[in-house]
Amino acid sequence: MSATATEIDRTVFHLEEEPHHEEGSSTMLGFWLYLMSDCLIFAMLFAVFGVLGGNYAAGPGPKELFDLELVAVNTAMLLFSSITYGFAMLAMDRNNQRQTLVWLAITGLFGLAFLGIELYEFAHLIHEGATPQRSAFLSAFFTLVGTHGLHVTFGIIWLVTLMVQVSMKGLIPANKRRLMCLSMFWHFLDVIWIGVFTFVYLLGMLR
Repeated sequence: MSATATEIDRTVFHLEEEPHHEEGSSTMLGFWLYLMSDCLIFAMLFAVFGVLGGNYAAGPGPKELFDLELVAVNTAMLLFSSITYGFAMLAMDRNNQRQTLVWLAITGLFGLAFLGIELYEFAHLIHEGATPQRSAFLSAFFTLVGTHGLHVTFGIIWLVTLMVQVSMKGLIPANKRRLMCLSMFWHFLDVIWIGVFTFVYLLGMLR
């Protein structure tokens, strides 16, 4: 009787052949979930800036601190990097490894230019005494913009890593999938920065 029950249990709960999932079949869904979690983080930071962005503690405000021309150049660097990444993806679709690497390298250079300008802006603000602890406005500003800059930094590290992998292994399906994930991440950062430029810089100058 017990032997029969055991056979039934095996039939019900243990398949003779486990279902096979293609390699990386869940990668895109998992990455979308990660991006949604990042959206929540930035939504929280935008909300905090919306509440604290007008609290200057008798200190300098956006009109005294921001250089819109410099920020506009910085924005252009990130927008150009998204365009060049798009060219890299087109080259990937054509299985042109060399062009893919060239466009990825150009994308990385634009990303580094963006970070360089952002670091220069931070250094200038701190030199002027506009440090994060000076006011709630500056704390919220450095946290929001700095978090975005940290994401760009990790994106560049990821970009370099993928360039090495593509150079070594070529445009195999796994590398194409990884490039697609980085593409979503990079364009996501572009969209977030447009929000930062509009909400923090442009609207800040109108306060």
